[in-house]
Amino acid sequence: MQQLKFLSLLVSFILIVGCKDNGKVEPNNPPEKEIKTKMEKKEVVYQVFTRLFGNTNTTNKPWGTIEENGVGKFNDFTSKALREIKELGVTHIWYTGVPHHDVITDYTAFGISNDDPDIVKGRAGSPYAVKDYYNVNPDLAVDVNNRLGEFEALIKRTHDAGLKVLIDIVPNHVARNYQSLTNPEGASDFGAEDDTSIQYAVDNNFYYNPGEAFQVPVWKNEYQPLGGEKHPLADGKFEEVPAKWTGNGSRASQPDMNDWYETVKVNYGIDPDGNKDYDELPVGFENENHEVHFKFWQDKKVPSSWVKFKDIALYWTAKGVDGFRFDMAEMVPVEFWSYMNSHIKNANPEAFLLAEVYQPHLYRDYIRKGKMDYLYDKVQLYDTLKHVIQGHGSTNNIPPILDELADIEHHMLHFLENHDEQRIASPDFAGSALKGKPAMVVSAMNTTAPTMIYFGQEFGEPGAEDLGYGDPTRTSIFDYGSVPSMVRWVNEKAFDGGQSTAEELELRDFYKRVLNFTINSSALMGGYKDLQHFNQEHTEWYNDKVLSFARWSEDEKLVVIANFNDENTYGFELQLPEDLVKEWNLSSGEHQVTDQLYNNYKSTLVVTDTEAKVRIDIKPLESLVLKIN
Repeated sequence: MQQLKFLSLLVSFILIVGCKDNGKVEPNNPPEKEIKTKMEKKEVVYQVFTRLFGNTNTTNKPWGTIEENGVGKFNDFTSKALREIKELGVTHIWYTGVPHHDVITDYTAFGISNDDPDIVKGRAGSPYAVKDYYNVNPDLAVDVNNRLGEFEALIKRTHDAGLKVLIDIVPNHVARNYQSLTNPEGASDFGAEDDTSIQYAVDNNFYYNPGEAFQVPVWKNEYQPLGGEKHPLADGKFEEVPAKWTGNGSRASQPDMNDWYETVKVNYGIDPDGNKDYDELPVGFENENHEVHFKFWQDKKVPSSWVKFKDIALYWTAKGVDGFRFDMAEMVPVEFWSYMNSHIKNANPEAFLLAEVYQPHLYRDYIRKGKMDYLYDKVQLYDTLKHVIQGHGSTNNIPPILDELADIEHHMLHFLENHDEQRIASPDFAGSALKGKPAMVVSAMNTTAPTMIYFGQEFGEPGAEDLGYGDPTRTSIFDYGSVPSMVRWVNEKAFDGGQSTAEELELRDFYKRVLNFTINSSALMGGYKDLQHFNQEHTEWYNDKVLSFARWSEDEKLVVIANFNDENTYGFELQLPEDLVKEWNLSSGEHQVTDQLYNNYKSTLVVTDTEAKVRIDIKPLESLVLKIN
């Protein structure tokens, strides 16, 4: 149901868009002070669905139990496994699904209450319906009583491997049955102090429908919880009086089955009419750093929910977590992010803060006012690349995106897969992982922003398994199961690809070459120039299935060419514009160029005064990263 996120935004945004906003800056106005990049080389995030990574049980029964289908553990991320991930060219690992969320497995022997299938999606549960923010998913532990200790040991192993740790925080909503068993001293559950007799109060954590009881959605299209299997709690009932508003903003006491019915919307001090009950940022604060933002909030009264989530983030930061991926950040007001992120940065100035934001007109506010480091570049670059990969999009549409985002390019994280999106190799996307290769080079190399890949992407995983809730083409995040290409690479915990196919190992080698080059290249943190438009006008046989651009630093000059056509080899004289020749201070004569990915392609750049040409012969789905010697 993740594809419903965009529609759900329309409902929830009634609480945000209509609010008064004093001193609003137009989205395209650049800040008075440049936001500096925080690192010298590119960063690469490896998103891994934690409970699927090490599971080698291949049963994959639809709606299968944890005993039938198995589950991966924190301990499956051995030092060897982490070293292999690091050597893939990774700097950060995002362990998805760590906080304790609803699951349909009985842990009552450990003092954990059972979760009701009527308000849980799948049997293993959505990682975005968090039940306890101060502990971790019991499924992931060998010793459930020591589950937090096992995760703390994983944090240490990850750091020892030279990787940084990211986990999810989901501020917009929590599980409908939120209940923490391990609150630190002074912390209370969400809603514990709420006045449930009224719809809204600034310090209520939730919104209520007084006098109305929650009702389970009406199931349609033959859907039944647990696939219709009998379960003592799957009775079409869940006790909640009064009913709370649902996570995607639905105010109905009986949400639709397509709503985020397993969650409840968190109140951030915005009343049902959209009025804000908190201080707004002064004019010009979009230009101030996190230290100034932190000081601003020190003497301000903020809503209870703000404090709760700030405390949660600092709890995990203190345990060594290096950053967070914030789910549906745009459904929460930007002022909260100023408060939250400035507190995180005050505790760890190097924290990696990544947000899911899908509305381009909000990007600059969430970066500059909300102090996000990175946002998903989904609706522009990803969607455009997807169309090109599928064969019905033009590479000419890519350079204008980079132009539009030039002032924030460093902050727009690039990806081709994640848990919400279809696998490249799935029939509904490209049908072949090889078609993603040129897009991977473009996505990883055309800006200074970080790159993210999703576990299994490096093997061409198609996500074909139907495990219960949700549809194939996306690896299920709701049910127990395993990922076939990962099982082969894990190879009974040897983590050496001993069962992988030759094609899988070849594709992984490609990803390893691309990612390692990106994290070691100074040029990819330097200048950029589009070569597309110039060559469309001046180069014969150059077409919109090819994309080219230049990247450079003081000691490295690159020309990148990618061929998205899966049938045709192209041969042409790629030309460099006069201003680039001058920028690079290229002398007249011949300059050798060598591909940096495989070192098996060489050509000659011929410079005559201010003209420069290099012969390119590029195979179907091939990319060349040519370094000027």
